[in-house]
Amino acid sequence: MSGPGTIEAKPAPQPVPARGPGAVTPARPRRSPLKWLTAQLSRGLVQALLVVIGLIWITPLAGLFLSSLRSEQDNASAGWWTALTDPAQLSLENYTALFQDSGITSSFWNTVMISVPTTVLVVGIAALAGYAFAWLDFPGRDAIFLLVVGLLVVPVQIGLLPVAKLFGAIGLFGTIPGVVLFHVAYGLPFAVFLLRNYFAEIPREMLEAARMDGGGEWRIFSRLVLPLGRPALASLAIFQFLWVWNDMLVALLFADSDSQPLTVALQSEMRQFGSNIGVLAPGAFLSLVVPVAVFFAFQRHFVQGVMAGSVK
Repeated sequence: MSGPGTIEAKPAPQPVPARGPGAVTPARPRRSPLKWLTAQLSRGLVQALLVVIGLIWITPLAGLFLSSLRSEQDNASAGWWTALTDPAQLSLENYTALFQDSGITSSFWNTVMISVPTTVLVVGIAALAGYAFAWLDFPGRDAIFLLVVGLLVVPVQIGLLPVAKLFGAIGLFGTIPGVVLFHVAYGLPFAVFLLRNYFAEIPREMLEAARMDGGGEWRIFSRLVLPLGRPALASLAIFQFLWVWNDMLVALLFADSDSQPLTVALQSEMRQFGSNIGVLAPGAFLSLVVPVAVFFAFQRHFVQGVMAGSVK
C-alpha cells in the first residue's frame, strides 16, 4: 500500500535473451512475386532510358568521328552512317593532312598555351583569395568580397572594347598574354566566390589546432586547406579549362593570326572554304577530344566537388 510519502518501485526490465547457436532468427517477410516483378521492370525501364539518352548524346560525336575518317567525296555523296556498313571508307588521311597543316597545328598549340596558364593562374589566385576571405581578418574584407561577388553579374561583352583599347595602348593586343590576362580577369570573380564558400566550410577547430601547433598561415594553407579543398579545386580547374578551350568570342577580338586558337582557325576555314569537311571534321574532333580527356582524368574529383555541399 502506498502512502503520500512513499515511492512506488517500478518493475525491473526483463533481460533480453541472447541469441545462441540454437536461437531461431525471425524470418524476413517474403516479397510477393508481383512486387519483385514490378521492381525488376522499373529497374529495367530506368536502365533502358539511360541507355537511350546515352545513345542520343553520343550519336553526334560518333558522326563527327566517322566523318573525320572519310574522304571529302564520300562525305559529299552519302551520310556518315554508311561507313558502318562499308568500313573501307575509313582512313587516317584527313588526320595526316591536318597535322601537316602548319596553321592548324600552330593554332592547337596556341590553344594549349592560352588554356593551361589561364587555368593555373585562376585556380592559384582564387585559392589564395578564397582562403583570405574565409579565414583572415583584414580591414574591408566583407566590402571587398561583396565587390567581387558583384563582378559576377558583369557580362563579358561590356569589357571587350575598353580592354581592347587598353591592351592596344600597352602593346598586349593580338598576343597570347593579352588573351590569357583577359580570361584570368573575367574568371577570377566566380573562382574566388566558389573557393571562399568551400573553404569557409572547413571546421574552425582544425585551423585553431594547427595554429596552436605553431603553424603559420602559409603552412596551414598549403598543408591543410589545399588538400581538403582538392575536390573544389579540381572542379574549378575543369570548368575554367573548358570555358577557355572552347572560347571563340574573346579570341576573335584579342588574338591575331599568329596567336589565334583552334576555334578561330576552324571558324576561318569554314568561312573561306564552306565545304572543307576534310579539315573541319578532324579539327573539330581534335578540339573536342582534349576537353573530354581532361574531364575523364579529373572525373572523380569533379564528382566529389559537385557533391561536397549536398550532404551534411
